[in-house]
Amino acid sequence: MIKLTARQEQILNLIKDAIENTGFPPTRAEIANELGFKSANAAEEHLQALARKGAIEISPGTSRGIRLIGAAASASAAEPALPKVPAALLMSLPLIGRVAAGSPILAQENLEASYNVDPALFSGKPDFLLKVRGWSMRDAGIMDGDLLAVKKIDSAKNGQIVVARIGDEVTVKRYKKTGTLIELLPENPDFKVITVTPEDEFVLEGLAVGLMRSWH
Repeated sequence: MIKLTARQEQILNLIKDAIENTGFPPTRAEIANELGFKSANAAEEHLQALARKGAIEISPGTSRGIRLIGAAASASAAEPALPKVPAALLMSLPLIGRVAAGSPILAQENLEASYNVDPALFSGKPDFLLKVRGWSMRDAGIMDGDLLAVKKIDSAKNGQIVVARIGDEVTVKRYKKTGTLIELLPENPDFKVITVTPEDEFVLEGLAVGLMRSWH
């Protein structure tokens, strides 16, 4: 049993809630803001303490590189399915590669393969895997070539990471809606915010509910 201070327990619960609600852990700045710390450094000190106690694993170089491990691990800590999971409990998910212009995301021509995975690995039951292309979500820990587990939806909450289609382009971004204005926010300062105008053909294709490192 991991012995945590009250503050460490609070931060661990905040991480769990963020993963459950958005599919991804919070940044240091978000933790500091939520708990009233004066700086992100205070959050970092608590995260390092949690890492030393074996409750989390920190990946350097990304602002959301936090993973629950051990007894603290939750369904959102997505890793490739392990062989010991009984085959009867696995679900088959189609892998979507490059999406053909004008075709539904699950159209036959977009399917590259299928994977048998343990649904307990994700914060929600996914409908498909999407191969991530590019580095616009790097600081959320989503890298080029990763497999994003996606649940089909038709609406999203601010802050959630979504798969959206604008015209013939499919993109992974953080969702923000203010009034009638929709913005798709990257997690990499090298990329620009995408503003969806009323003239754009816009569709929410799904909600990110977990991530699997691509095997290559």
